[in-house]
Amino acid sequence: MSHPAIEVSGLAKRYVIEHEARHDNLRDTLHHAARKLWRRARWGTGFDTEEFWALRDVSFTVQPGEVVGVIGRNGAGKSTLLKVLSRITEPTAGRVTLRGRIASLLEVGTGFHPDLTGRENIFLNGAILGMRSTEIRRKFDEIVAFAEVERFIDTPVKRYSSGMYVRLAFAVAAHLEPEILIVDEVLAVGDAQFQKKCLGKMREVSTQHGRTVLFVSHQMSAIAQLCSRAILLSAGRVAHIGPTQDVLQTMMASPPLTHRPSDALDRPRITDIAVSQTALESGNLQISVSFESPHVLTRPHVGIVLTTQFGALVGGTNTNADPCRNSHPASSGLLRLHLAHPPLLPGQYRINVWFGDGDGSTEHREGAIEFYFPGLRTRPPEFRTETVGPLDMAFDWEQLPLIR
Repeated sequence: MSHPAIEVSGLAKRYVIEHEARHDNLRDTLHHAARKLWRRARWGTGFDTEEFWALRDVSFTVQPGEVVGVIGRNGAGKSTLLKVLSRITEPTAGRVTLRGRIASLLEVGTGFHPDLTGRENIFLNGAILGMRSTEIRRKFDEIVAFAEVERFIDTPVKRYSSGMYVRLAFAVAAHLEPEILIVDEVLAVGDAQFQKKCLGKMREVSTQHGRTVLFVSHQMSAIAQLCSRAILLSAGRVAHIGPTQDVLQTMMASPPLTHRPSDALDRPRITDIAVSQTALESGNLQISVSFESPHVLTRPHVGIVLTTQFGALVGGTNTNADPCRNSHPASSGLLRLHLAHPPLLPGQYRINVWFGDGDGSTEHREGAIEFYFPGLRTRPPEFRTETVGPLDMAFDWEQLPLIR
């Protein structure tokens, strides 16, 4: 059995955050200055410090040829993990073993020299990866064509737009045949067509060339269709590792967007919004909106609009357009919407909510909650909400003989 391409054991990364207090009077300022001098003499720093563990006890392996996704909320430690794996930053504890040449795309133009031309940066990056100039020349035309920067290849990259920068950076990283390719959310800089090309290329280098890919993204549809396994990070720790769909369902179990109840107690307000995990697993959508009011509402009213993660409208309803069963006056309660087997492609969706009494709205929550819909059918990779829209329509194709 071959050794893992990536082997991480007990990885931890600690940062020390320094805090400097502000004071409004001379006495507190002098007192703080004296403490600052004592701290500098005792600890080497004059500031109040706080430890922050970006990663703690992270362990996993990735086999050669695997495409593994890394997911998690903002601040979960994804980017820190990739920086440690790319040897940009040193770990505080633990061990990382990488078997093979590694190419990283963590930020726009990572490893590029702004004063060098696109052509020169291609050769520079190839040399950093340990490739001979003959190998780079063999791939040169393919890199330039993929990046679509033919006209500007001899222009210093500091004059490139962010889109041109990332196109060339990805093309270099993917085409110079590293054994391990690490890609962060930087692909979001490109347009939908470019993102599709990048995902196709990552799939190609894995399936056809046996390269290992570690892919970080907030686009759950891309993770679901590209990665065979996924790693869920939470507060710097590994929360779950396994088949992609299982990890996505674990992530969905906790609301991605925290709903904060309104502070206004003198008017009707939303107290909670929830999407049923059980319903999602069976391909249904169930949304619950809880409310409270200081007075009895004659007709509690809720409106819901469903959008993609990029804000594109999918559809919506309200209790006026589609009457609510068991509707009656109340000062508190829960309004629940059932949608059986919505024809949606796998992807990330958001819900906007309006609430009020009768025809008037007293509260509006934009992007109140976010969820991943797993879809009802298995679709090929090009069927993504970013490229074909969110609807999974049941088209009926048929091939017939040509009658001459």
